[in-house]
Amino acid sequence: VAAALRWQEEGARLLHLVDLDRALGTGDNREALSRIAEALFVPFQVGGGIRSLESLQEVLSLGASRGVVGTVAAKDPALLETMLAQAGPERLAVALDARGLSVVVSGWQEATPLSALDLLRTWEAMGVRWVIYTDVRRDGTLKGLDLEVVARVREAWPHTLIAGGGIAGPEDLLALKRLGVEGALVGKALYEGRIRLKDFAVS
Repeated sequence: VAAALRWQEEGARLLHLVDLDRALGTGDNREALSRIAEALFVPFQVGGGIRSLESLQEVLSLGASRGVVGTVAAKDPALLETMLAQAGPERLAVALDARGLSVVVSGWQEATPLSALDLLRTWEAMGVRWVIYTDVRRDGTLKGLDLEVVARVREAWPHTLIAGGGIAGPEDLLALKRLGVEGALVGKALYEGRIRLKDFAVS
């Protein structure tokens, strides 16, 4: 809760919360998510292990702006369609987790033969409007974005795009802005002080 309030106070416009235990099938953090939700006044979205209509409704009932689904979107298009119909395209974001353009699922533990660019075309036709692309090769490394790959994702996706995976400093945020990417997924760079939210709150 303290971390969430810190980023809110520093100017975050949207918080991205992930239940890693649930994503990996080792438990859940519903109580912590509930406490965070009660403390926030900025919008937030929740991902991690949302693989049923019930789990999607659970996070939306907390007040989340969007539930974020990854594995379901890649492996169960029928369920994704049902989720879109029930929640609406503005309350459901799809996580495109990939090593470059090769899609991974199940908390990044399972490789697939799926192409990120092919999936984007499929999701657009289904009515998805929010995509969160993470390059798992770089996530948490502070090595910077693979901008060539992000540019290809941007070119393939005409709707709202949030991108992350290795963001190291302000130069990565500016590069995303130049590519026309609407949002950045920033974690470690914030916690290590390489990016100050107040520097970007009005940019």
